[in-house]
Amino acid sequence: MYGDPATIRRILTELGDTWAVVGLSNNTDRAAYGVARVLQRFGKRVVPVHPKAETVHGEQGYASLAEVPFKVDVVDVFVNSSLAGDVADEAVAAGADAVWFQLGVVDESAFARTRAAGLEMVMDRCPAIEIPALRP
Repeated sequence: MYGDPATIRRILTELGDTWAVVGLSNNTDRAAYGVARVLQRFGKRVVPVHPKAETVHGEQGYASLAEVPFKVDVVDVFVNSSLAGDVADEAVAAGADAVWFQLGVVDESAFARTRAAGLEMVMDRCPAIEIPALRP
């Protein structure tokens, strides 16, 4: 249900190539850093969203989703489950088309709210694992 293959495919191949990665910084030991690099290799524009607003992988960072001055298609969430629901709500407010909660990030209430708002959503999955399987 939270990782429906059709939804995963739609998010990764149809909903746009601008991904805000919430929690992405220049800390190379964090999973967000490596996942963002994989997304870039598959043609996604990665927009770092982190309180430090660092430039990561050549892309300008922003302290919050609300500060990103252009449309974000997908919001990829690398924060603790207790904070993820707020990020999902911010994604809805920002006009994103989809929200992706990373492995280990689960908030069923946020899933329900986000889907009710008309966005696609995946939880407890990793796009860096899913995307290579979709492309020849």
